[in-house]
Amino acid sequence: MVQCTPDIGRSDCEKCLTDGVEKIPGCCSGIGGVTILRPSCVVRYEPVLFFDPSRNGSAPPASPPPPPPPPTTNGNGTTSPGSSVNIAAVATPTVIGAIFIIAVIVYLLMIRKRKKKAKTSNTDHEMGNGESLQFDLDMIKVATDEFSTANKLGEGGFGAVYKGVLVDGQEIAVKRLSVNSGQGSEEFKNEVVLLNKLQHRNLVRLLGFCLEEGEKLLIYEFVPNRSLDKYLFDTAKKAHLNWERRYKIIGGIARGLLYLHEDSRLRIIHRDLKAGNILLDGDMNAKISDFGMAKLVVVDQTHGNTSRIAGTFGYMAPEYALHGLFSVKSDVFSFGVLLLEIISGQKTTNFNQSGPSRDLLSHAWKLWREGTTLDLVDLSLMENYSSNEVIRCIHIGLLCVQQNADDRPTMSTVVLMLNSFSLTLPAPSVPAFSTQTRTGERWEFDLDYTTTTTSPFDQEAVLLEGRHHQ
Repeated sequence: MVQCTPDIGRSDCEKCLTDGVEKIPGCCSGIGGVTILRPSCVVRYEPVLFFDPSRNGSAPPASPPPPPPPPTTNGNGTTSPGSSVNIAAVATPTVIGAIFIIAVIVYLLMIRKRKKKAKTSNTDHEMGNGESLQFDLDMIKVATDEFSTANKLGEGGFGAVYKGVLVDGQEIAVKRLSVNSGQGSEEFKNEVVLLNKLQHRNLVRLLGFCLEEGEKLLIYEFVPNRSLDKYLFDTAKKAHLNWERRYKIIGGIARGLLYLHEDSRLRIIHRDLKAGNILLDGDMNAKISDFGMAKLVVVDQTHGNTSRIAGTFGYMAPEYALHGLFSVKSDVFSFGVLLLEIISGQKTTNFNQSGPSRDLLSHAWKLWREGTTLDLVDLSLMENYSSNEVIRCIHIGLLCVQQNADDRPTMSTVVLMLNSFSLTLPAPSVPAFSTQTRTGERWEFDLDYTTTTTSPFDQEAVLLEGRHHQ
């Protein structure tokens, strides 16, 4: 009898039977019964009838073939030839199956490893790492003409900034940190990797760094129109800032802060938002720069505190300046001050206004209370502006600089307020540090200006102590 698998035809099955029968006399003489196992068929021979002949030669009911008989031994203890055939017949498909399974497992492991490697490669390309972000010092020296005076863009508290051009024609800005920047190499690398992860159209992009021969360099994208303060507080240049451009700059800063606070992979608090840290590209789009004082906050954390107050007086929220408490609402306060500066064209740290108002916030609040809000507008605008947009922006600015941090809106709400004129805005309360309050109270401050070195990216730092007098 022969039993064949369904994948072979009738002629192949008959050939299997013929081949099997021909092997029986030569290998299995003297054995009562023989079962020959082949890859696609089983041939069985017994000296007695073991199937029903009335089935017209069809195969017996489906059932597994009987196990092969145990190997027989000759009188001298050797295994008979028939048992060798049976063992070989069983072992061959088993080995083939095992090899196939092993091959499948190896193939799947290789695919998994390849996918993991590709994922890691894509992540490194997207996020950057310390090695991929490192520039060669000689390359930077060539790009900046050995840090020549002609290429110097400016100088801050932690070093000078130079314009450079790489060999491929790309323009860059190189911040050359002073030797007393106060950071070790590893800390420096970690901060660079952190900043490289922040990618947004309203943020200045950090391209990399260089740590060679005692130099600490930061390489940024080059932003051609310098910083906002160079235009806003310059009598001649502020004419380039019509209301349309100022309104676009306000919206860009708001969207950049919203990304830092809520939309980026990390929650970043800038802590030194000011006109000098807002750069303008060729189309006068705002780009927030200098994240050196930004604190990395875990996803579920909304505030923190520090014993070292680093920032610029006039832009710092009261809870941060007086107690070292910072949060996203600290940046909202700075944004409010900056917004009022953009509208008025006056610097909050050098306010020049006759009358009882001794600072920009108090002056804006006084005009708001008196119903003469538009008197805050920069005279260089020559009334070429939308009064509804200006009044709404001043309203938003006053909401951002309120004394109580909980009363200030989030940046997501600010962006919504700027884009939706159908949204009703709440009434603002007295701004922080105002020289006038509802009860006639006055604030006086003893200022101790002290430069700190909390980060090489900082530009100015102020320690502030305040006393409240009635």
